[in-house]
Amino acid sequence: MIKVRFFASFREKLDCEQLTLEEGEYASSLFALKRQLAENGEDWREVMMSDRTLVAINQNMTRQDVVLHCGDEVAFFPPVTGG
Repeated sequence: MIKVRFFASFREKLDCEQLTLEEGEYASSLFALKRQLAENGEDWREVMMSDRTLVAINQNMTRQDVVLHCGDEVAFFPPVTGG
């Protein structure tokens, strides 16, 4: 099982705060998971395929394609702006 969480504007845009995917329901890599989730519709495709989307695996930010393991938490964040 992995948990997939969406934060800030992504949560509202996708109307989803969290998904729990059981073994066999999720792709084995971050890149493949993003492609899998992008198939849920245009809003999902926009979030998952954006170069600006930030991703954390088990609370560690990553921009690399990594292998997912049972128990992982994958979190998607919109770009952070500040002032």
